Amino acid sequence: MNVPPEILSQCWFLAGPTAVGKTETSLLLAERIDAEILSLDSMAIYRQMDIGTAKPTTAEQQRVPHHLIDIIDPDEVFSTAEYVRLATQVASEIVSRGRSPLFVGGTGLYLRSILRGVFEGPDADWEYRLQLEAEEEDNPGCLHEKLKDCDPILAEKLHPNDLRRVIRALEVYHQTGIPLSAQQQQAARVPEETSGNVFWLHPERDWLYERINRRVDLMFEQGLVEEVRGLLERDPPPSRTALQGLGYKEMVEHLNGEMTLEEAREMIKVRTRQFAKRQHTWFRNLPECQEIKVTGNQSPLDLVDEIIVHSKP
Repeated sequence: MNVPPEILSQCWFLAGPTAVGKTETSLLLAERIDAEILSLDSMAIYRQMDIGTAKPTTAEQQRVPHHLIDIIDPDEVFSTAEYVRLATQVASEIVSRGRSPLFVGGTGLYLRSILRGVFEGPDADWEYRLQLEAEEEDNPGCLHEKLKDCDPILAEKLHPNDLRRVIRALEVYHQTGIPLSAQQQQAARVPEETSGNVFWLHPERDWLYERINRRVDLMFEQGLVEEVRGLLERDPPPSRTALQGLGYKEMVEHLNGEMTLEEAREMIKVRTRQFAKRQHTWFRNLPECQEIKVTGNQSPLDLVDEIIVHSKP
């Protein structure tokens, strides 16, 4: 599945690691180019998961129209192909209104899938998925090892804790006998076919890490513990995918008595910094992405000015 080129050519993209300052920059950029914002965040899709996902506030969403936020409940399943399908529909509607679609977020897989297309693959085999989940529960890490055997290329790209995508890759191989990485490559649009304005904010590491630490502390002040406790009391309960999100996984471990509150806080900071490194890798490896250096001394308006200078007419 590919976004039609006539729509993609009118899209703007602002990516970057967590806590780099995408929200305020994107609001200013959207106002400058008369855009509506589409979330490029795989966790912002969930309702009732607000603090740990650092969603734009109600005031920010009223300032500029936002889309693809709060679209499913935490117990629901949502694939990358479904994201691309819905994003294509929303972007087309925005273009029909004479405005520009501006994708904003840090999920590299979503960004790549919008730019290059996504292989939809066979329907879900729920019985096989449950079998794999049981295997992982009995022997943590075994599914990623299994993926190394049948699709080493994709295994290299996926973190062992990214169980949703690891299981999907194993499922596709189980049903087709062809590695998912090979099928994705066949379906992908080459970078040269992608037009539009694609930017990513590349910050200084120490500056970003300090911002990450402050953001995590703020999440605790805003009530992250209570948010996760409420999620665990839901019926039906959140899916494993939802609870694997940064901040949520650690809080579940704390509420289950596996670590103290301060240990959970520090673990969230460590894992978020590690996640930011992986985000950098995603954006650096997409040649469509133009790098915008973030020194920590620029204002959001300065960053918008630089983006405009490097944009295509």
